[in-house]
Amino acid sequence: MELRTTVRMAENREWLHHSDGVVLLGSCFSDNIGSKLQGALMQAMVNPLGTVYNPMSLASGLSRLMTATPIAGQELVMQGGLWHSYDFHSRYSRASKEAALQVMNERIAHGHEALKSAQLLTITLGTAMVYRLRSTGQVVSNCHKMPQHEFARSMASVDEMVVTLNQALEQLHTWNAPLRVVVTVSPIRHVADGLEVNSLSKARLREVAATIVDAHKEWIDYFPAYEIMLDDLRDYRFYASDMVHLSDVAVEYVWQAFQATYLDDRSAHAVARCERVWRRLMHRPINEQGREGRARFEADTRQVVTNLVNEYPYLAKNRHLEEWLLSC
Repeated sequence: MELRTTVRMAENREWLHHSDGVVLLGSCFSDNIGSKLQGALMQAMVNPLGTVYNPMSLASGLSRLMTATPIAGQELVMQGGLWHSYDFHSRYSRASKEAALQVMNERIAHGHEALKSAQLLTITLGTAMVYRLRSTGQVVSNCHKMPQHEFARSMASVDEMVVTLNQALEQLHTWNAPLRVVVTVSPIRHVADGLEVNSLSKARLREVAATIVDAHKEWIDYFPAYEIMLDDLRDYRFYASDMVHLSDVAVEYVWQAFQATYLDDRSAHAVARCERVWRRLMHRPINEQGREGRARFEADTRQVVTNLVNEYPYLAKNRHLEEWLLSC
């Protein structure tokens, strides 16, 4: 007797090796999978412009990363004592205009390089609701708590989203032909819009994803994160306490499905080995161990990292390993 509906995953496409670079763009679900990739010590650049929810802003950000077009001073707006860009998440806003430009343009440069050398791009569509500046018609990625009367809020049509996103992806394929793309719809509900609006929004996003994948099956694939949560797990015990975001157990379940679909067989051992090392790096010895105990733990960990790099030489340039070694 079957007591749950299981999402049947596609055969392993082997689009990704442990040494490959990955760029993740989109809603906070990208952060979930991105943290798992980073925890496996893979080269993962997660949302270089910050979290992006709607496909229009995602396409705009993707175009900016391809061209490495810097943010200009006149693009910034002041709100709440900070300088913001409508194309960036507020985590990159700064009290100084110069500081804001510096951090944002650094993110664009790093994102450009990561995208240029990546083997896989994942884009996660979060919502079809968009906010347009009434003064220019620009779809913004973040309103930064600016006065509501400055924006027109609406739900983008399927055709509008398909045309905009497809144009950016075709441009990307011309710019970096070997790159494969995985499209997914975020299972995280936008309850602030109301559950009815959220359902309609997700339905449109799912159609957008299907249309784009059907047009480019050779290099774009759909990963059913949305279906895994709604039709496979479909229980509030797989959600965080806010009943909206995914629990750690759910993220791990989706991560295992992602690995089985895209990582080649040779990478399985490397991922498992690196995840164990990552947990060790994140461990903080308890105070009762004393200075001598902490020193012994760090020395042992340094040897573990050295052995890992000897086995997988491409990890020598892993940013997280470098930062840990410098902190010791």
